[in-house]
Amino acid sequence: MRVAKQCIAAMPPSAELVGDKGYNSDDLRAWLADRGTVAVIPPKKHRKVKLDCDPAIYKQRNVIERMFCRFKDWRRVATRFDRNIKTFMATIAIAATVIWWL
Repeated sequence: MRVAKQCIAAMPPSAELVGDKGYNSDDLRAWLADRGTVAVIPPKKHRKVKLDCDPAIYKQRNVIERMFCRFKDWRRVATRFDRNIKTFMATIAIAATVIWWL
C-alpha cells in the first residue's frame, strides 16, 4: 500500500477513489478518509467486517481498465521502455491522442 499511497498522493484529492479488491486495507481506507476521499473498493470474501461499496460507481471502473488495455497495445508503454518520466508521459500523451483520433 506504500506505493499506492505515493501514487495517490501525487494527485489532488478527489471525491471518490475506485479500486479493486487488492487495495482493500484498513490503512489505505483510513488514509483516504483523512484526505476527504471516499474509497469505492469492494471487500474481500474473507473480511470479517463487510464494508459498503457503491456498485454504480464501481461499474464505471471498466472504462479505466479498457483505457489501460489500449495503452498496452503500445509496446513502448506496456514494457515501460522509457525510463525518464518526462519521456514516458510524452509517449502516453501521444498514445492517448492517437487512440482518441482513431
